[in-house]
Amino acid sequence: MIKDYHFGSIVIDDRIYTHDLEVRWTGEILKWRRGESHLIDVVDIKRAVGENPEIIIIGTGEAGVAQVSNEAQNSIKEKGIKLIIDLTGPAIKKFNSMKGRTEKGTQKKVIGLFHLTC
Repeated sequence: MIKDYHFGSIVIDDRIYTHDLEVRWTGEILKWRRGESHLIDVVDIKRAVGENPEIIIIGTGEAGVAQVSNEAQNSIKEKGIKLIIDLTGPAIKKFNSMKGRTEKGTQKKVIGLFHLTC
């Protein structure tokens, strides 16, 4: 669970991260790099899409400066993956709420891609 987020940093399991992250339902935390700082394109979401999640949540920064290209959005939706795009703060809250168990006791396969600045 993501405990806290402030401009430029995020706290997960009492560890502070100061770079953009890909956070998976499995608990795996990966550094998330993009080709362009404020444009999220197909190549930037490829690793996450390759995990075949049910949901991808993209946090576009504190003020939402990062933009998700139409091509990236279409690439996710074409795979049947639900896409949620929001400012990073609200995106983290959505990620935390969706990471729980379903009524069948299985965990939702959700990946969060979080831009921590702008």
